[in-house]
Amino acid sequence: MNPRPTTVARRLSPSRRRGSSGQPRTLDIDAASSRETTAVGDLDPRVRGDDIQAETPAERRNDGRRKILVIACGALAREVLALKLDAIDLACLPAQLHMRPERIPEAVRAKIRASRPLYDEILCLYGDCGTGGELDKVLAEEGVRRIEGAHCYAFYAGEETFAALAEEEPGTFYLTDFLARHFETIVIKGLGLDRFPQLRDDYFGAYRRVVHLAQVDDPETTAKAKAAADRLGLAYERRLTGLAGLADFFAKSVRDKEDAWRA
Repeated sequence: MNPRPTTVARRLSPSRRRGSSGQPRTLDIDAASSRETTAVGDLDPRVRGDDIQAETPAERRNDGRRKILVIACGALAREVLALKLDAIDLACLPAQLHMRPERIPEAVRAKIRASRPLYDEILCLYGDCGTGGELDKVLAEEGVRRIEGAHCYAFYAGEETFAALAEEEPGTFYLTDFLARHFETIVIKGLGLDRFPQLRDDYFGAYRRVVHLAQVDDPETTAKAKAAADRLGLAYERRLTGLAGLADFFAKSVRDKEDAWRA
């Protein structure tokens, strides 16, 4: 079960009359990241390639142990590796795929089939990510389990907590640590706000707050998230989610597979 995150909230800017009205737009910010570059320092040496278009090849360690591979979005690499899970290897698909979510299912299928001879179990660390259920169809056909949740916000915060946040304030724009670190490139440049700043209220006029779902308690990342909220003219709240949601998924998957192997 995913835990409820600890709340550390602070409002930095008051609500003000916006230039737009109506319901907030649903923005897939990962899909705006065509020019995003992942800093080399964000990635473990096992995750080669410094661009979001780069794939991480799956390599099985020759230690005689049964191995589990996690196929994940490149935006989640740092968090998965931070768990230091010896029982799994990680293969990241390009975060660039979020620009064309209809391509995610077949990209995942191709990675599954290429990796299957090397691994005893394969897991998927993606939400639906805008595929309209097509990713789940592929995973069902390939016999691969994925983490529950429509997107990373839900599996970081926990689905119940995320639903409560959305109910509490529909006009919420969410940031993960990854999005906070790369906000300028992914959001500002990705949406063209560096060239057309007047579009800010067209995109964000119906939003009222930014909720930073923080995976680690890092002052530098928090400062970047606060600056992002200020840049959008929105109130700021921070929720420390940690990585328990990911850890629980991996731990349960490993236990289930080991039980099956022993049976």
